[in-house]
This record gives sequence, structure tokens and C-alpha cells, in this order.
Amino acid sequence: MMGEGDDGNRLSPFEPQRGHSSDEIVRRLIRAIFEHRLAPGTRITEGKLSDTFKVSRTLVRPAISQLCEMQILVKEPNQSCTVAHPSQEDTRALLDVRRIIEPQIVTRVVQFARDEDLAILEAHLFEEELARVSGHWPTRIRLSGEFHLKLAEIAGNPFLSRIMMQLQVLTCLAVLVHAKGELSCLRNEHKNILHMIRVRDAAGAAAEMLGHLQHIENDLRLNDGGAQTPEQAFQWLSGERS
Repeated sequence: MMGEGDDGNRLSPFEPQRGHSSDEIVRRLIRAIFEHRLAPGTRITEGKLSDTFKVSRTLVRPAISQLCEMQILVKEPNQSCTVAHPSQEDTRALLDVRRIIEPQIVTRVVQFARDEDLAILEAHLFEEELARVSGHWPTRIRLSGEFHLKLAEIAGNPFLSRIMMQLQVLTCLAVLVHAKGELSCLRNEHKNILHMIRVRDAAGAAAEMLGHLQHIENDLRLNDGGAQTPEQAFQWLSGERS
């Protein structure tokens, strides 16, 4: 299963695999989004992926289909796809879902985390800090997002892990669309969440997570207005909007 090593240790969901299977193509594309290497609106075709990974289109098609089901890729009328470009409304909606799910995830982690799970989270935060100090932005933002995936995995429900993968990828894309500058999880907020988990304070962990998600939404400045859609512009022209 993705994220599990042969010895049972939890690995990064982005650990490279041997060869280029459909799952590995999905994994690489998601990592590119996590590291902000693949921008919202980027056009994706079977031929381009086939050439890039040096595999047949037979392997590429299931990867594209899976990412479309996750709403990470959007089908276009000409049979190509584009990387999702979350609107302000979409971004508010996905953060709303995260506020519902993630406090429950950390509550379960408080209940079920083993000492080795806590050690994995500690090691992950150490890697985050190293990436921050070294100034390696792609690694830093990937690790920030991956912390949330590790929590979902430790919670022990594979459905939660899959949902969180989708939500986290779409959040990464929303950051690229709506953030006014570099944005990643604030330095101490992950540490605060882990502290509450370590002392087995479920309510405290849930509160820290809610505050953390609110800070993310605030930093995205979703209430700033921004560029209007063509529909909004024509509504203004017609006098329907002020």
C-alpha cells in the first residue's frame, strides 16, 4: 500500500518506486504539485506524459483517469486535461471540509498514536526545519503538506488518508492561485499540534488544528476580491452587479 514500507514503517507518499507504473505517474504528478513545480491551468495530454515518462499511453490513461476522479485534473473538450485552478469559492469549500475532518483526525491520532508514530512526526518536523533553514522552498512546502497526510495515516483509516491526499493537493493548487506571496505552514503550528498529541490532549490538538487551518485561509486572502470572472464582468456591464 502506498506509504507503507516492507518493515511496516510509514514512508513518504512520494518515495520513488521502481519503474513507471500508472501509480508512479500519479505519484510524480502529485509531488510536482506539492512542490509547486506544476502550475494550475497547465495543459496535460496523454502524448506529453507518454513522452515524459517514456511509457505507453496504456499506462498513462489510468493515471489521468485517477487524477480526474480526484478533481486534480480537469477534462477539456479537446480530450486534453488541465491542472485544476481552484476558484475562491472552491478554496473556501475545501478548507471548510478540512475544518470538519482534520480536528477529528488529530483526535484519533491522540487516541491511537504509538511511540514510534510520535517519533516519525518528530523526525518529519526536523526535516521541515532543515528545509526552512536551508531555504529549499519546494522541499519545505512539500513537507508542510505531507505533515497533514502523515497525521491522516496514523489515524488508521485509509479512507481518511485518500480524502486528505485530495484535499491537500487541491490546497496546494489554491495556494498557487490565491496566495499573495510565499505561503507554507507557520513555523510553530505543526509543533504545537504535535505537542498536544504527545500530551494526549485531544481537545487541545483539535483546537490547534482549527487555528492552523484558519491561518491558512487568512493568508490566502480569499476576501480580497481579486480578478473577476468573465461572468461577473458581464453582469457588471449589464448593471446586474455593483
